[in-house]
Amino acid sequence: MPQTPYSPFTLPLMMAELTAASWETMWHRTTLMMSGACTPAEYTRMMTEKMRAVQLSSEAMLAGEGPEAILHPFHKRATANARRLRK
Repeated sequence: MPQTPYSPFTLPLMMAELTAASWETMWHRTTLMMSGACTPAEYTRMMTEKMRAVQLSSEAMLAGEGPEAILHPFHKRATANARRLRK
C-alpha cells in the first residue's frame, strides 16, 4: 500500500496536538474522579479506546505505513476526548 504524502510539519504538529489533548483529557478525567462524578462508562472508555488505538496503530505499522498513520489512531481519540470533556 503506498504511503500518503505528508507535509514535513504533519508529524510534529500531530505530536504537539496529541500532547496537549492528552494533558487536557487527563486533567478533565482526574477532576471527574476527584469529584466522584466519573461514570463507569468513562472508566470503560479509558481502557477500550486505548486497546483499539493500539490495534489500529499496529495494523498501520504492519502495513508499512508512515509514522503519521501509526500515530493517527491515538491523535484522533485524544483530540475527540478533549473536545467531548471540554463541554
